[in-house]
Amino acid sequence: MKTTVPPPLLTLIFAGLMALLNLLVPWQIVLPFKLFILSACAFVATILLGESVLRFIRSKTTVNPLRPEKASSLVVAGVFRLSRNPMYLGMLLLLCSVAIYLDNPANIILIAGYILAMNELQIKPEEQALQRLFGEDYITYCSRVRRWI
Repeated sequence: MKTTVPPPLLTLIFAGLMALLNLLVPWQIVLPFKLFILSACAFVATILLGESVLRFIRSKTTVNPLRPEKASSLVVAGVFRLSRNPMYLGMLLLLCSVAIYLDNPANIILIAGYILAMNELQIKPEEQALQRLFGEDYITYCSRVRRWI
């Protein structure tokens, strides 16, 4: 696979960019119910990440996103019925929590950039590797379940 930046590291990089953007462009809009929305995003992110990792462990397959060709089984149960990439969705929700915490709507640009980067650098190469590995089963799964949500 082409990518060499682990998705959690890419997520941290984007969180750092959000903090930097907040310093460079001090544009703040406080959301009503900010703490509730932030908490909800972080809670759902934690559930998605935890459930995803547990599903991979139970299926005795690799959790390493840089080595999808090492997957021993196609995980399609649990949160994987709702999203082909619940871990990346969880990381996206963590970034949304950071954006809400910073109160800076300019961070929407970085959230969009994160989605684009994840699609191009991680998800598409992963999908190619999984299609080579699992063939028609993976194609059928992709036809039933969306990439993000």
